[in-house]
Amino acid sequence: MRWALVKVCLAVTTMVVVAFAVPLGLVIKEMARDRAFSNAEREAAVVVPALSITTDRDQLERVVASAGSDDGMAVHIPANGDRQALDLGRPRATAADIAAVRELGRASTAEVPGGSALLQPVALSLGTVVVEVYVPESEVSNGVGTAWAVLAAVGAALVVGSVAVADRLGVRMVQPARRLVEGAHELGEGKLGARVPEEGPNELRLAAVAFNSMADQVVQLLANERELAADLSHRLRTPLTVLRLNAASLGDSPAAEQTRAAVAQLEHEVDTIIRTAREAKPQTAAAGPGAGCDAAEVVRERMTFWSALAEDEGRKVRVAGADRPVRIPVVRADLVAALDALLGNVFRHTPEGTAFAVDLHNGEDAVIVLVSDAGPGIPDPQAAMARGRGSGSAGSTGLGLDIVRRLAESTGGDVRIGSSVLGGTEVRIWIQLDGREPERRGHRGAVRRRRQGRRTVTFNRSRSLP
Repeated sequence: MRWALVKVCLAVTTMVVVAFAVPLGLVIKEMARDRAFSNAEREAAVVVPALSITTDRDQLERVVASAGSDDGMAVHIPANGDRQALDLGRPRATAADIAAVRELGRASTAEVPGGSALLQPVALSLGTVVVEVYVPESEVSNGVGTAWAVLAAVGAALVVGSVAVADRLGVRMVQPARRLVEGAHELGEGKLGARVPEEGPNELRLAAVAFNSMADQVVQLLANERELAADLSHRLRTPLTVLRLNAASLGDSPAAEQTRAAVAQLEHEVDTIIRTAREAKPQTAAAGPGAGCDAAEVVRERMTFWSALAEDEGRKVRVAGADRPVRIPVVRADLVAALDALLGNVFRHTPEGTAFAVDLHNGEDAVIVLVSDAGPGIPDPQAAMARGRGSGSAGSTGLGLDIVRRLAESTGGDVRIGSSVLGGTEVRIWIQLDGREPERRGHRGAVRRRRQGRRTVTFNRSRSLP
């Protein structure tokens, strides 16, 4: 906007300068010409009284010499009776021009080499005498060049001054707009304290007021949501206490131990939710340098937990790629939550006896976690990834897949849903290892899924189930 304003001002000022300077320059040129010929007329008027008194050649030559110069003035006396025509001085005009002036009886100009000649007729008793005054070209254009140079300098000064003023006005308009853009970016990046100075033109000042008001409302809404999440989570403590007491009385069977472990984990997750909501920190964040967890260890641990339930329901289970350590830049609790969400979906949305598998593949720049099953599959994978929609089946909210998506996107990766070789659904979690920031678009912050240019992760997959 700043440069657009400067360009508009430059164009307008240039047109105004041209519109006034060019006619004024032509007027100055015409005035210089009129001044030169006015001086020539005055020189011709000096000779007229002498012509009315005498026609003696010697006397007239002295008058011509005193009026101007032999080189700049000439007197053309016509023939009269026995007296021949007499030309005094240095004539430059042609005989035809002189004859035409005598016939017309009024002053005229004629173009001659080096300039112009003023031909002034004077009616006397001896006939019409023509006084010729030479006006050189240098006298006609005397001072015109200087005047044009002054006009050009004034025009250039006006253009430069207008551009400078427009630039200052543009800065005054652009800076508030730029601060508004920066504030919007900061607010979009999660900096809730971002505010914009309420200054500048009236429209931008009103926009800044509206932006600050919106930011205050966003902060208030987020605070209300955090309080609501903490309150709702706190309400779960009472039924969890009952479950823990009941689980303590189940004895020492493996099922009882699993139940007590599940209750303890649930209490831990509820406490984490409450602390996170109170402290206003995101639940999923990329681990810093040197942090993270061993994905293979987490996969083995969670599969040990879910295998007991799979055995009760007659499900075949396979785990591949978890025999060696695989470090990923993800907090352990987040990976546990993501795996539990996917495996829980398998048990919740597939019939008993449906086989499932978890594959872990370690590449140079990424780690892939595959959770596949032999169930009926997901009819619309794209809709299933939308937060709050789920797969469309009963009991599906879509929040589990959203947890998985946020985990992958926190590392710069993504999540894909497709068909598995087992005949059901395959969820592919791509966890980036090189620490690149994820590219986001829209208010949902979805990762731009660009496979071109990304190095291929090579691995061998065994699809057979035990």
